[in-house]
Amino acid sequence: MSVKVEVIEGGVPHNTILIAGVVSTLVCIYLTYLNVVTQTEMFSFFGGLAVVAALVWGSHTIKVLCSYGIGTGVPSAGMIAFGSGVIAMLLATRVTNLLLAPVVALILAAIIGLILGWVSNNVLNMKIPAMVQALTEMAVVGALSLMGFAALITGTFGFSGLTTGTVSMFGITLLTHTNSFLGGCLIAVAFLLGAIAIQHPFNACLGPGWTQDRMLMLTAECAFLSMIVAAIMSLALISAGSALISLVIAIIGWAFTYKEYMALSKRDAHSWLDSKPIPDVEGH
Repeated sequence: MSVKVEVIEGGVPHNTILIAGVVSTLVCIYLTYLNVVTQTEMFSFFGGLAVVAALVWGSHTIKVLCSYGIGTGVPSAGMIAFGSGVIAMLLATRVTNLLLAPVVALILAAIIGLILGWVSNNVLNMKIPAMVQALTEMAVVGALSLMGFAALITGTFGFSGLTTGTVSMFGITLLTHTNSFLGGCLIAVAFLLGAIAIQHPFNACLGPGWTQDRMLMLTAECAFLSMIVAAIMSLALISAGSALISLVIAIIGWAFTYKEYMALSKRDAHSWLDSKPIPDVEGH
């Protein structure tokens, strides 16, 4: 039997965060399709915003799961999210058309996460009540986050755009697989950028002084920081102007969320100057 040892009072219900995360992530991913409509790469930054939305949702999922006394499993939760998500993301982009890919990735990731959750509880005998739903959610978060990173870095989330790039030699433009999201191993960097950003906030904020808004703000700050790195990486695959738009938006987002996180940290540090008992009511 699992005992829930980290109980928190107040806050937005997790299912509300889940619904908002799914909708906002999918909307942002689909908005990158404006690149195809306008024949530009200027809307790639929506892929980064999709990553931010997905990671905020995913970090709260990790909080729900690790509230059952498995705080040491927080880093592994981030890795399993992206480890299972990358399978769904690549398969979805490979076997379906561009417009259906995000939805298919969501469905495939949910199936993979559901299987992993069942195995964890019934084969590994972990018996954690939130395990099945949490691993299902995290697999979806991983898949959609990687799709967002792909759109941010390459301008598209289609399989051909992820595997094929171009290189110019003597004025001739040639197709190449090495100068691409997959061939250039940029997907490995995106994997780590997402996995670290999703697991760090709960690890950094857990304890009796945990507050939901501070943790989620830290997640957004970490996500925008990852977006800055990904925007710089995108200079290799999309136009400099489009990459600069993504970079500026990422820097503005990071500066704002960092400022807000510091304000929330000072607020919580002040409120916990005097020792208080851990609240015994769960807020969602």
